[in-house]
Amino acid sequence: MPTVLRALLLSALLTLVPVAVGVARSGDETLSRDPAAYQGTPLAEFDTAKAVVQRVPFCDLVPAAAVQEALGEDATLTAYGNGETSDAFPGGDVAHEYGCRYAPEAADPAEAADPGAGTGEARGWVFAPPVTTGTAEQLVAAPLAQTCTALPAAPAYGSPSTGVLCPGDGVQTVTFQGLFGDAWLACSLTLPATLAQDELVDRAGRWCVAVAQAASVPLT
Repeated sequence: MPTVLRALLLSALLTLVPVAVGVARSGDETLSRDPAAYQGTPLAEFDTAKAVVQRVPFCDLVPAAAVQEALGEDATLTAYGNGETSDAFPGGDVAHEYGCRYAPEAADPAEAADPGAGTGEARGWVFAPPVTTGTAEQLVAAPLAQTCTALPAAPAYGSPSTGVLCPGDGVQTVTFQGLFGDAWLACSLTLPATLAQDELVDRAGRWCVAVAQAASVPLT
């Protein structure tokens, strides 16, 4: 298996496990526009086939209102870029993606590196390398962790795409990810296990729409 594909598959599998179409453009430049007004659109009502996702940093374009609605409270952003180490990854592994992690500020500094700490986290990330349809199909078909299950009739999040629910230690995580042109875009929302699953899936879907809009060229 090529090294890049192995890294992408590993990254996809790691992000599915909670711890506690357009043509894309690549590069390190940040998308230069103001954040769009947050609409709170359900994923089932969002046409992801029209989203032109770019493989560049996009965290500054995620509306604060989307983070607030997803987590139910204000959160601190940890952003990372291609080739950077980050506390957003177990062990601070080098990222081959551009991403954002939002989490409530931990009262205990020891909790800051634990994505499962506090009330939850919201994440969004796009792979830096381009991804072919064949590779995307392998990512979708990759085995899930034993505790995770595929969401039945999950709305499309690119093509191909997947939606997964993973329970954790007192939390549960919904992840949507898929191919937009040659960009593999993913997002996840982790919240307490006491929240009803249908509510979590709905909030995760709205969060993922906000991520897709932030990472995309706006439609004109």
